Amino acid sequence: MRSIRPRLAALAVAIVAAAAVPFALPGSANAVTVGAGSYAASRPAGTVGPSDGNGAALTPKVTARMAGKPVPTNDWWSSLVFQRYPANPYSENMYAHPLTFHAAAQGLGVGYPTSPNITPDGRYYEFMHRDDLFVGVSGLNAPRTQVDGWSDWTVSPLWTDGSRTLRTTIGHGSPYVYAEATGGNARVAFNGPTSVWSNNGGTLGVTVNGVDYALFSPAAWSLVGTAEATSPAGFFSVAVLPSRDALSLFQRYAFSFVTDTKVSWSYDSASARMTATYTATTTAKQGTQTGTLQALYRHQWLNSTDTTTAYRYTSPRGEMRLREGASFTTRSTFNGVLPALPLSPSADKNRLRAEIDQELNAADPWKGASDTYWTGKALWRLAALARVANQIGYTAGRDRLIGMVRDRLTDWLTASPGETERHFAYDATWGTLIGYKSGYGTDAELNDHHFHYGYYVLAASVVAQHDPAWASDSRYGGMIKLLVKDANNYDRGETRFPFLRHFDAYAGHGWASGHAGFAHGNNEESSSEAMMFATAAVLFGQATGDTALRDAGIYLHTTQEEAIGQYWFDKDNAVFPASYGHDTLGIVWGAGGTYGTWWTANPEEIHGINMLPITGGSLYHAAWKNDIIGNVNELRAANGGTEVEWKDIITQFLALADPAQALANYGGGLAPEDGDSRAHAHHWITSLSAFGTPDVSVTANVPTHAVLNKNGARTYVAYNPGTAATTVTFSDGQTLSVPASSTAWRGPAGSGVDGGTGGVNPTTTTTTTTTTTTTTTTTTAPPVSRNAFGTIQAESFDQQNGLIVEGTSDTGGGQNIAAINNGNWALYRGVDFGTRTGTQFVARVASGAAGGVSGLVEVRLGSPTATPVGSFAIGNTGGWQSWRTVPANISGLTGKHDVYLTFTSGQPADFVNVNWITFQ
Repeated sequence: MRSIRPRLAALAVAIVAAAAVPFALPGSANAVTVGAGSYAASRPAGTVGPSDGNGAALTPKVTARMAGKPVPTNDWWSSLVFQRYPANPYSENMYAHPLTFHAAAQGLGVGYPTSPNITPDGRYYEFMHRDDLFVGVSGLNAPRTQVDGWSDWTVSPLWTDGSRTLRTTIGHGSPYVYAEATGGNARVAFNGPTSVWSNNGGTLGVTVNGVDYALFSPAAWSLVGTAEATSPAGFFSVAVLPSRDALSLFQRYAFSFVTDTKVSWSYDSASARMTATYTATTTAKQGTQTGTLQALYRHQWLNSTDTTTAYRYTSPRGEMRLREGASFTTRSTFNGVLPALPLSPSADKNRLRAEIDQELNAADPWKGASDTYWTGKALWRLAALARVANQIGYTAGRDRLIGMVRDRLTDWLTASPGETERHFAYDATWGTLIGYKSGYGTDAELNDHHFHYGYYVLAASVVAQHDPAWASDSRYGGMIKLLVKDANNYDRGETRFPFLRHFDAYAGHGWASGHAGFAHGNNEESSSEAMMFATAAVLFGQATGDTALRDAGIYLHTTQEEAIGQYWFDKDNAVFPASYGHDTLGIVWGAGGTYGTWWTANPEEIHGINMLPITGGSLYHAAWKNDIIGNVNELRAANGGTEVEWKDIITQFLALADPAQALANYGGGLAPEDGDSRAHAHHWITSLSAFGTPDVSVTANVPTHAVLNKNGARTYVAYNPGTAATTVTFSDGQTLSVPASSTAWRGPAGSGVDGGTGGVNPTTTTTTTTTTTTTTTTTTAPPVSRNAFGTIQAESFDQQNGLIVEGTSDTGGGQNIAAINNGNWALYRGVDFGTRTGTQFVARVASGAAGGVSGLVEVRLGSPTATPVGSFAIGNTGGWQSWRTVPANISGLTGKHDVYLTFTSGQPADFVNVNWITFQ
């Protein structure tokens, strides 16, 4: 869900950290260091976290058994755990498909809607939940529900009123409600016209509101007319039947209760094949039968060779097919993603350079961005231009762009003392990282983290091509990966975040809302921004050699591609109701879909929100090229003419199917959408015009590839982030040699290389060996200039007082300065901030000081006795080689300075070692 917002594009970034160590920062709450970055352990004063509709802080509605576990906050059932409305302590409507649910005081309301309603304005189609029956315990009147367990696509809500207890398990694809009761008889109450068509003691066949259900108990059911059925049983199940003749099949699995569900995936690079397996674990409550019945969504059964029965269900996602068995497997082809398209030989380089300069020389290149969404959008807009600048040979512009992006990312990825914005804070109660300033409910409602944080990761993947040291886990890559894990944690060993927060593995797509507090269930608006997140995970994982992250991104990308084609674009014309008058959706809901957005009814943005941002991962749309043309035609018909809002986005989308029309349609006179730029749009459209549209019939043995086809002639493109050249093999037998750290392409329209190295003062991670010294005179020749924003090795001082240099066991090896106590200092001449402003000082430090011994690490300019411009306190870190990265705010610095690192302590003992310093 996204709140009402202005007409601009938005963005989000997220990435995760490996082991993190809390470290006290003066003047703020504790921060947790992650490499050179950090996140705050508590949110800034005056900000909010998860809250109800009245603004009151919330805690997860879970049982004591589940307390402290990271809660899935954005699932189809999240209204059970996130009480958005103070007056409703149970749940909102929940759409598991084929069944729908609503929790109440007497138990679980169950329904199976099969007839869609089209709203009078024609914008919604909806299969709204209705309580056909209630699963409960006789006399139950619980004051609330709590969640007593969950797995990848099931949940177990629990009711208790002090005397009676009900625990159910419900899930995606399951036609069953599994129930356990104490303190009273099992009870199923009927809520509408009811008839009984089968009564065989413990098995009851009933029709309620025209829907056939079966009730299963190990003891006989007793009927109270057609109002309810009760049984003296401690466990029972209820199922919706696809037809009455399925009763015996459903009876077979009635007491094989599902206790766990899990998805697993693997990617085979050689075949470009993603394989995912969906497994339900069952326990026989009576007898020996195991296994279960599962209804597969359209995107699943179309991509599986596993046998299904002849039974079918109706759902808002089209036909669901029933499978007998505990697992099934899907297989999808991955057609690759790229950092950028290749440069067209006909592209106007002078125009591209001029349009890049328009962005660089703007009064505010960030366009006022302050929250996570707009900052993310701006980061990607500038990072995308860096690739264009590199391809046209504008290296100075490229370096400025990457420097701007890297500096802003570094700022956001570091929590500094006293900082109130531009950082992330961890909420341990809800198991989430929230960026402040937040936007569109990312704080109070836990909305949209994948949309916002994905932009950060995508921008970081561009920085990683030119500065791999910056992107390493020991620097800022750890924080980027932590953002990924917050939004979609793929690592089951990571206990700070729930598994796949925003991605519903069974539904095949994401959910944007945290609380799911709507009659239509949960929702997802911008499917294309969700795909942007997947693209970012693939590119950052590939650039940093993290195959687990990369493959998780491929799983998200391939699975969502199948779901988006079916459920947003209805590419097979088999999902939307026949009476629904639109060919696309702006928002997918649990109950159906909407031709609309959260903030406007403008057709250009209804369509455009599922196009933006245009990235090297947007090529998936070409899997439904006819729908691209139809989508644009519907937009123009609803708009009353050619688009004027977000024209750059819409025209780039059109170019994926009809680049000739797109090139003729696009001009330079209209302002681009705020997450895009004229130069990027011109580059994209001219590239597809020259090389052709994506050819999904050919794959490659690396995930970062694309094949373009113009009039039957193919152009082969591949990105190689490695340190050695490689040869990429395509499935049609063609090969392509790709230099290290580069994208290469070859085709009839031309060949080229987009190199990823050079410029931007890459972060240094290694040092040269020198001899340990204890002198107090100059030990090295003063450099002409040092880059303030690169890594300055502590032992590279120009002068020092009272220090020694020794070997270090820290990451990267080399030396550190040591034997530091009160009054010591080190001088670093010519530290150049250029035209950028330094607002933070960061040092890599360690201390084995005795208890009670501590001191200040200070930055002074021009003299060791000048007033400090910044400082931080340091005490024992666990040993003289137990390293921590510590940031401190400094007054804004520009230009070139002689920087003194000074050390002040109230005790005479040594208190710190320093490995390196940098400014941000």
